[in-house]
Amino acid sequence: MKLKQFQADLTAGKYDEKLCRLYGSSDAVLAAQRARYLQAAENFSRLYPEREEIAVFSAPGRTEIGGNHTDHQHGCVLAASVDLDVIAIVAFHDEHVIRLQSAGYSQDYVDLCDLTVQPEEKGKSAALIRGVVSRFQEMGVAVGGFDAYTTSNVLSGSGLSSSAAFEVLIGTIIDQHYHAGAAGAVEIAKIGQYAENRYFGKKSGLMDQMVSSVGGFVFIDFEDTDNPKIEKLSCQFEDAGYVLCITDTKGSHADLTDDYVSIPAEMNLVAAQFGKNHLREVDEKAFLQALPKLRTACSDRAILRAAHFYGDNRRAAEEAKALSGNDFPQFLKLVKESGDSSAKWLQNLYSCSKPAEQGIPLGLWASEQILGDAGVSRVHGGGFAGTIQAFVPVHMAKDYCEKMDQLFGAGSCQILQIRNIGGMQFD
Repeated sequence: MKLKQFQADLTAGKYDEKLCRLYGSSDAVLAAQRARYLQAAENFSRLYPEREEIAVFSAPGRTEIGGNHTDHQHGCVLAASVDLDVIAIVAFHDEHVIRLQSAGYSQDYVDLCDLTVQPEEKGKSAALIRGVVSRFQEMGVAVGGFDAYTTSNVLSGSGLSSSAAFEVLIGTIIDQHYHAGAAGAVEIAKIGQYAENRYFGKKSGLMDQMVSSVGGFVFIDFEDTDNPKIEKLSCQFEDAGYVLCITDTKGSHADLTDDYVSIPAEMNLVAAQFGKNHLREVDEKAFLQALPKLRTACSDRAILRAAHFYGDNRRAAEEAKALSGNDFPQFLKLVKESGDSSAKWLQNLYSCSKPAEQGIPLGLWASEQILGDAGVSRVHGGGFAGTIQAFVPVHMAKDYCEKMDQLFGAGSCQILQIRNIGGMQFD
């Protein structure tokens, strides 16, 4: 479609129905999203004035509901895509380069004639682009290139998986234009994980990419990572009288790599004592019977983290069952149990290297003071710094957000809605 026509149609409200499906139907939300897309189109036009033909794409962030650090052990997770996303205005060409300008960052330039791992790109978005293209090329897909401008309200370090949303965005762009959509959501998620693991230099499970790509409320069993079992659920927390709140406790993620890496490494070490690669392959009864022997080969923390895996892997399935059966009290009970397990056994609420910085425990304590028995809260995502999650009664949401903002700064607490659409082309 033509850039100027897109801007005119957006202003005239012709895309309002699609915007409502992604972000909700309130007048304020629609106005904000129209303005956001118009600004993105204007910024694209300034960057690439010679490009008139465009396409528009979106990929959402995700929130983990159940299964904290279970995916990398081939376990089960319960998660949902949310109404925060990264969007892209894109113009395709056959120059065999990708130029991508993300709001607030310098432009990425990826020469598609060299798709090998570039050590200097580790930890940068260019690495993710190169990795995604590389995987498509291995699949026999010829990628000509494109120019793009992206903007995101999935804040980096928010626990809502901004990197996965970006990977899914790039994968969706390439799959739709250069592969006629043949890869599909599940394969795009795997491609994103590949790029993050091999090119970006971060070892991650598959949950983040899978939820962003598939979209909606999903229960995923990663026992067979090549063919994960995906069950989409129909759930909006407002129907049960609650809202989902995410609070950024503003902790720094700097120098936390060792903390994140230690969790899968220690779980894998326990699995190795049984001749297995991941805990999902080890029977829980065998694990319990071997505890005395495990202490001679593994640290106590590694054993406790393995114990967390078994409990939270089971709870993720139980949470999905509770929601499917509209048993919200049971769901909240399980969420609390999961949060307690993360705190006591997984031990990912703060870094041992930074014992004075405990924003997550502070946020959880404050949530308990505000909500009492009316709601529950837990660590969100990888942990150690960053965000907490809370299920808050609708009538308490305004007060909860205000008090969390007072503690952590204006805009720290957000009410999220479940988005039922994953990575997609907008037009």
